[in-house]
Amino acid sequence: MKTIGLIGGLSWESSVVYYRLINELVREKLGGTHSAKSIMYSVDFADFEKLQHQGEWDKLTELMIAAGLRLKNGGADFIVICTNTMHKMADAVESQVGIPVLHIADAAAAEVKKRGLRKVALLGTKFTMEEDFYKDRLAKNHGIEVVIPVQAEREVIHSVIYRELVLGKTLESSRNQFVKIIQNGQKLGAEGVVLGCTEIPLLISQKDSNIPIFDTTQIHAAAAVEFALK
Repeated sequence: MKTIGLIGGLSWESSVVYYRLINELVREKLGGTHSAKSIMYSVDFADFEKLQHQGEWDKLTELMIAAGLRLKNGGADFIVICTNTMHKMADAVESQVGIPVLHIADAAAAEVKKRGLRKVALLGTKFTMEEDFYKDRLAKNHGIEVVIPVQAEREVIHSVIYRELVLGKTLESSRNQFVKIIQNGQKLGAEGVVLGCTEIPLLISQKDSNIPIFDTTQIHAAAAVEFALK
């Protein structure tokens, strides 16, 4: 079994879910008292959130590389970044740290293609929805067309993530707003919905949508276990 290196704390609300899912899946696959070999380096999200909103992506890249090196030096065989947004610098982390980074968008794309879908709505932080690092990877590397919500809806999603979900708050009013946003994406031709923020599955699940929901936390954790057990 390979040792999984987890960059967590982005936020810890979803990092907890990663840890639980990875260990449950290893036990399911290997049986008995088996659990995952893993190391987590958990950052202070307040520092990262501030730098994100200041647009200090070069500084964030330095911090992510430093976190990756801590994991490599601790014995990790590959890295799992426990958040979607910080995959903005996944290629830089992989290049500078020198061990594989298991990209969350690639894992999500594999599941979308398994379902035979070609057009999905993407929900996440404004950084994930508006910048090219995620949607272009889905489109160019995997042939998946991406629909993003209109600006007002993007503002709602971003606000709910940073003002509620990362603080452990799940409000029914926010769930209802997300359901409407998903329905609007469906009207634009989306055949499924990629929850491109690892906190959104704390609020939204398949019961909230009549088109397939792709929970990137679950998908990424499963991909990590598969890679670790190869």
